[in-house]
Amino acid sequence: MELKRVPLDKTGAFTPFFLDYIGKKSALTPFYQHYPHPEHFGAVIGAKGNFPATARQTLVEVLQGQYSKIKPTAAVTTNIGRLGDPQTFTVTTGHQLNIFTGSLYFIYKIVTVINACRRLKALHPSHHFVPVYWMASEDHDFEEISGFRLYGKKYKWSTAQKGAVGRMDPRELKSLLAEVPGEVSIFRDAYLKQQTLADAVRYYVDQLFGSEGLVVIDADDRRLKHQLADVMRADLFDHMPFEQVTRTLRQLEGAGYKPQVNPREINFFYLDHQLRERIEQQGDRYVVLNTDLSFSREELEQLISTEPEKFSPNVILRPVYQELILPNLAYCGGPAELVYWLELKGIFDQQQLPFPVLLPRNFALVLDGPTHRKMEKTGMPLESFFEAQNFQHNSWVLRFGGQDLTVSKELDILSQQFDQVRQRAKAIDPTLEKHIQAEQHRAEKSLQGIEHKMLRAEKRRHADRLRQLDEVRAAIYPGGGLQERTDNFLNFHQSDPAFIQRLLTHFDPFDFRLHALLS
Repeated sequence: MELKRVPLDKTGAFTPFFLDYIGKKSALTPFYQHYPHPEHFGAVIGAKGNFPATARQTLVEVLQGQYSKIKPTAAVTTNIGRLGDPQTFTVTTGHQLNIFTGSLYFIYKIVTVINACRRLKALHPSHHFVPVYWMASEDHDFEEISGFRLYGKKYKWSTAQKGAVGRMDPRELKSLLAEVPGEVSIFRDAYLKQQTLADAVRYYVDQLFGSEGLVVIDADDRRLKHQLADVMRADLFDHMPFEQVTRTLRQLEGAGYKPQVNPREINFFYLDHQLRERIEQQGDRYVVLNTDLSFSREELEQLISTEPEKFSPNVILRPVYQELILPNLAYCGGPAELVYWLELKGIFDQQQLPFPVLLPRNFALVLDGPTHRKMEKTGMPLESFFEAQNFQHNSWVLRFGGQDLTVSKELDILSQQFDQVRQRAKAIDPTLEKHIQAEQHRAEKSLQGIEHKMLRAEKRRHADRLRQLDEVRAAIYPGGGLQERTDNFLNFHQSDPAFIQRLLTHFDPFDFRLHALLS
C-alpha cells in the first residue's frame, strides 16, 4: 500500500478557521493552551498530574460495571485498571452512536487516539496512556445517527423511540441487518444481543479495537454526574458558562473568526425516559421545554444532589464534563469540533481545569487497486482531483491533448501590432486612442473565444480519457462528498479484514495532512 500526503489547504474541504488553527496563526493562540505537538505533552502531563484519586476510583468502578456486560479483551481490562494509577492518562475522542459506525471518519478518530497513545508512550515510558472513545449516548438527535452509506446505497433506521439515543433499544435493527450485504456478524451480535444502543456500540467497538486497549465510556451515569454538580449550579443559577463563552465569542469575532456554536443562558437538558429537552428559566421557575415539567430553584438543587443523572450537558458543557471525570491530556476531533472547543477556554479557566490539547483527527482517502491504477493511467497527480472538475479537464487536455490550444503568442503579437497602430494614430489625432483600445479589446475577445472553442473541441475528442478522470473523482467524492465523510468502513473492511491494521500502520497522529492510502 502506497501512502501519499496532501496538504489540507489543497483539498478545498476545510474552513479558514480550522486551517489557521493547524497553521499556528497567532490570532488564535490565546484560545488554547498547547499546540498539538508531541513535545508539548510533558507540560500537559504536569498540569493534569493532580487529577483527584477519588475521581480515578469512581471512573474505574463505572467502567468495570459497564464492561461487565461484555467480555473485554485483556488489553482493555488492563487499561481500565491502570486508570486508577496516577501515572496513567487518557487521549479521548468522542462521536455519536451512528448505526454501523456511520462514516469512515469515526474509524479514523479512533485510530488517531490509539496511535497518539503509542507515540506518547515512546516519549514518556514511565507513564501509561489510554485511548478512550466517549460515546455521545445522551444525544437526542436521532436523524444524525440513523443512516449510513455502503457500496453506494443508503441504509436508514426508522423508529418511534425518542430521547437519548444511547438508551434506545437496538433490536429494532433486525430488519435492516437483513438488508446489509456481506459479513456483518459483529453488528448482528451487537444490535440483537444488547439491551441498549450504547451497550451495542460498546460491544462492536470492542470487537474492532479491543485488542488495541481502546476503552469506551458511557458518561450517562449517576456516579459520574455527581462530579458535575458544581458546574450544574454555576450554569443553572449563575449562568457563568454563558458569560464566559459570550466574552470569548466577542474576542474571536474581533480576530475575524465566525463562532461555530452559541451558548445559551442554561446549557443543560433535562434527561429522563425517552426525553431530553432544554431547561429554560422563566421568572422564578425552571421549565423543561415541550413538557409540563417545571421546578423551583430549591427543587432543582434537590435534583442535583439526589438525581444528577437527570441533567445532560449540551455541546458547550460536555467538554467540561469530560475533563472533570477523565485524567485527559488531549481531545481528538474533526474541524468543526476543534473550532468550537476554541470557544471554551474561558470556562476551563473559570473552573480551574487544565485545557486539553486539541488534536485534529487523521484525514484520509482510500483508493482500491483498480481506482489507483486508473488514476495513474490518467497521468494526473492526486492533488489535481481536488480541483474543480472543469479546471482538471482543461489541465489534462492542455497537458496531454497533443495540440497547442492556447493563443497567448497570438495575443502578444496582437498587442504589439495595436501598440504600433496606437502610436501612429495618436500622432495624427489623440482622440483615436480610445477607439483603438476598444478595437484591441474586441480582437482579444475574439481570439480568446477561438481558444475556448478549440479547447471544447479537444475535450470532445478525448471524452473517454476525461471520463476516466471523472471515475477516479467519483471514488474520492462518492455521492458528491469527501469519501471519509460519506462512505462506511465496510466498503473496505469486508474485502480486507486487515483494513484497520493498515490504518494503524500508516496514519501519523501528528501529521495534519490528508493521508491517501493507495492500493
